Amino acid sequence: MANHSRVVLLAKADRAELERLQRGASTPAGLSRRAQAVLLMSDDVSNVEIARRTGYTPVQISRIRRRFAEEGVNGLDDRPRSGRPPVMTEAHSARVVALALKAPPKGLSHWSVRELAHRVGLSHTTVHRIIRAHDLKPHRLQTFKFTTDPEAEQRIRDVVGLYLNPPTNAVVLSVDEKTQIQALERTQPLLPMRPNLPARQTHDYRRHGLTSLYAALEVASGNVLGECSPRHTAADFLRFMKLLHRRYRGRELHVILDNSSTHSTPAVRAWLAAHPNVHFHFPPKGASWLNMIEAWFGILTRKSVRRGSFPSVRKLVAHIAAYIEHWNDHATPFVWTKTPADIIRKAVRRGR
Repeated sequence: MANHSRVVLLAKADRAELERLQRGASTPAGLSRRAQAVLLMSDDVSNVEIARRTGYTPVQISRIRRRFAEEGVNGLDDRPRSGRPPVMTEAHSARVVALALKAPPKGLSHWSVRELAHRVGLSHTTVHRIIRAHDLKPHRLQTFKFTTDPEAEQRIRDVVGLYLNPPTNAVVLSVDEKTQIQALERTQPLLPMRPNLPARQTHDYRRHGLTSLYAALEVASGNVLGECSPRHTAADFLRFMKLLHRRYRGRELHVILDNSSTHSTPAVRAWLAAHPNVHFHFPPKGASWLNMIEAWFGILTRKSVRRGSFPSVRKLVAHIAAYIEHWNDHATPFVWTKTPADIIRKAVRRGR
C-alpha cells in the first residue's frame, strides 16, 4: 500500500501531545515541523500540500507518515546521525571542567587552553569547545574592591544624595586632581589613518616633564573648569578652591572630594571655616570612584592625552586647555543611576 494511502487517525492524547510539540518554545525545530506535518495528515491534507506548508519534500512527508504509522509519536524523534561516533565522552568533558575550576600548577597564574589540553590529553580545539560550552573564561579577570571605612554608608548616602537630589539654588562640584600627566614626544610624526590601515605612531618617545590638572565638574550642567599646575601640594589645591569660590561668588558650593591629605591640611580647614557657604563632601576611603570627575578624567585620557605628542609641558597644558574648551562647547552632564542601597550592598564589606 502506498504511503499516501495510510490514514492517520489520532487519539485524543496523541493530538494533545503533537499540538504541544508544535507550539513548544523548547521543542527542537525539526520535531516541531514533523508534529505539524502529522497534524495536517490527520486533517486529510495531501502530501503535496503538507510539503508546501512545512518546507519538506513529498518524499520526506511520505517517510514521516510511515514512521508515525509504525511507531507513533515516538517515531518522530531525531534519528541518530551518520558518521564516526564522537571520541570525546562525558567523562572527558567533566574532567576538563573540573580541572579548569581548580588552581593551575605552580608558576602559572591561570589556565590556558593548551595547558589544559596537555594535562588531559585532548586537542586544544576540543578543550576550547568544552570550556565554551560551559561558559568558562580562564583568560578573563575582573577586579573588585570593598571599602572598610567605618563611615562608608553615611558617606555613600551623602555623596550619592547630592547626585540624585542636589540642593536647591546650590552648585554641586565634583573636584579632583589628575597628577603626573606626562608630556611625551614621539620620535617620529604621527602617520595618519588610511583605508584598511589605522593611524600609527612610534613606540619610543622622549619625556619633557609633568603637569597636574586640577578640575571641577559642574554636576548639573557637565561644564568643566580646569587649571594645570607644575606641582601637587595643598597650596595648589587651595589656590584652585579660591578660583572656584570667585567663579561662583555668592553661591552655595557643595564640593565632592577624595580623601587626599592635601584636602585637609590646617590651611585648607582654616579657609573652609572662613567660607561657610562652601561644604566639602568626602566619599568613603578607597572609593574615590564615587567622585564623578573620575569618569571625565578617563574621557580626557582616551580622547586627548594618550595619543598626543607634546614637545614641551607648555604644549601639553595648552592642549588640555583646548580640550576643556571643546568639551564645554557641547557639555553634557553625567547621569547617576545607582541608588545608595545598591552601592552599599556591593561595595561595603559586612562583618563576618
